[in-house]
Amino acid sequence: MIFVGTVNLIRNRDQGTFLCPACGVSQGYRLKARRTWLTLYFIPTIPMGNHEYFVQCDYCKSNWDPSVLEMDQANYPDAKEDQFSEQAVNAAVLVVLADNVITENEIRVLLRIAAHLTQRSVGRDELGQICSNAQQNRIEAVNYVLTVSKHWNQDQRARALQGMFLAATADGELGELQLAVLARMQELFDFTDAEYHSAIEQAVEWESGT
Repeated sequence: MIFVGTVNLIRNRDQGTFLCPACGVSQGYRLKARRTWLTLYFIPTIPMGNHEYFVQCDYCKSNWDPSVLEMDQANYPDAKEDQFSEQAVNAAVLVVLADNVITENEIRVLLRIAAHLTQRSVGRDELGQICSNAQQNRIEAVNYVLTVSKHWNQDQRARALQGMFLAATADGELGELQLAVLARMQELFDFTDAEYHSAIEQAVEWESGT
């Protein structure tokens, strides 16, 4: 039997100091390159696709687009919001993928969620890449949010929850897996019942356009 699979390999390409938007101060960083390889008998043999470069803060371990290295003190709040938007979209995608199935209707809803959260048009190709990365990394939604939400403020947590709720209900009624994820989010964000239901009501208004 031939064992064929894939693996993501990450290598350090550079290092230095930068203004980390999450920390708000200068920190050490490492510029990393990630690439997917086809494996044969668990040995990487053939590269698939191009390198994906990202910057990782040595202190908080947040990941950033390499353009963060050109950022100055004046515009770091914008970069911080951009990172949140990306993370919230990833969280919504992971909620949809909780049952390992994604439907055409879920894709349409995810595109609307991504456009709303990022305040820009998001195409199917970009969304497809996000979904592909999520499937490859095999991170559960709760574990992902637990990792990335440490620096989210209350408003960002509510917006992320709204995106995840709309993603979970894209095909109609909530499934058991999605329901469990949303319940865990309320606990993770330390939302009261009133705060949780308020966020959900705002999500419904957001989707209906009212």
